[in-house]
Amino acid sequence: MEGTSAKAIVIPATGDSLGVTPRNGDMSWKDFLSCAAGRSSMYSPVYQSADSLINILFSSGTTGEPKVIPWTQLCPIRCAADTWAHLDLRPKDVDLWPTNLGWVMGPIQIFSCFLNGATLALYHGSPLGRGFCKFVQDARVSVLGSVPSLVKSWKAGNLTQGLDWTKIRVLATTGEASDIDDNLWLSSRTCYKPIVECCGGTELASSYIQGRLLQPQAFGAFSGPSMSTWFVILDEQGNPYPDDLPCSGEVGLFPLYFGATNRLLNADHDKVYFDGMPIYRGRQLRRHGDIIQRTVGGYYIVQGRADDTMNLGGIKTSSVEIERVCNGADDGLLETVAVSIKPSGGGLEQLAILAVLKDGSTACDANLLKSKFQRAIQKNLNPLFKVSYVKIVPEFPRTASNKLLRRVLRDQLKQELANRSKL
Repeated sequence: MEGTSAKAIVIPATGDSLGVTPRNGDMSWKDFLSCAAGRSSMYSPVYQSADSLINILFSSGTTGEPKVIPWTQLCPIRCAADTWAHLDLRPKDVDLWPTNLGWVMGPIQIFSCFLNGATLALYHGSPLGRGFCKFVQDARVSVLGSVPSLVKSWKAGNLTQGLDWTKIRVLATTGEASDIDDNLWLSSRTCYKPIVECCGGTELASSYIQGRLLQPQAFGAFSGPSMSTWFVILDEQGNPYPDDLPCSGEVGLFPLYFGATNRLLNADHDKVYFDGMPIYRGRQLRRHGDIIQRTVGGYYIVQGRADDTMNLGGIKTSSVEIERVCNGADDGLLETVAVSIKPSGGGLEQLAILAVLKDGSTACDANLLKSKFQRAIQKNLNPLFKVSYVKIVPEFPRTASNKLLRRVLRDQLKQELANRSKL
């Protein structure tokens, strides 16, 4: 995308000094505010069509190249409607969700709070420390959003000890697959308030599957489709399973989706989201890329991305299933990541597990850990799955919003194993 000559309001990174010389026609934030001083706060609305642009976002890039996604006037309405319907966001609520404007949750929080009349709490600093947890108490936050890896860090460091989080009435989580034990710990900090699971995408301006406060919640599980949406679960031949059948497969979204984008600025929208998807009830389904499971009880569990599905010895499984088992294999573990690697010379996919310890060190016997992972997988998942490689690392690569960069880990591991094979 080429830049334009539109006037820019330049905000200093720190303090009052810009540190750069503005272009002709640009204005500093200080001058912008001074121009508005004394003016009336009442303005006439400017009417635009529903499909006119309001902002441009980028997907996280966790599974591939980031997509440039334009939002229209419909997207803020979708954001506000979802949080009203699923999180019960009210005018007197104080809402806090660790994010930034580079992740979809940033705009969602702004639009949701302002259109629903809630207060948006802002914290400057890392959400990984006790300072953030104390801010939740002091700001009297009533709706708290999170990312599962943040909850895991709060729990490992016991960062909420001595703090009062009882003002919270609704918890929410998104970005990664949740850990049931971590969710139980988080809920216990708030006198066991419900945790609403949310899963969607930047291109949807919302979640396509969420929890619902009108029915009992199950930790780590979703109640069903979001308000006004629907989806089907596809088998390996692309045929939808019956809506009442427990099953697992790739999700196909109904294409009539209020607030979803119909274009990308750096890719072919139809090719990315529709090409190759089956026709259902006369309409082509929309691709999202998640693998989800419908349980016997009618709840749903997101098992990861279709890109992360492994074929281990002819049996398909998801990285999330393996990680859930491995995370409990040793008390010293903070989290694990499972990836499959194809040998450079060909052959079956091999299972590799990377681990981060609670103390952040790498001082642990990888072979001992490998044996523990193997026993846990054989006992709780499948006795035929074999762990081929284990590596202990100080931390995992993540986006600014703390989402795991799984593809970066996979590429790094492939390169490392390829270098070993050359020696």
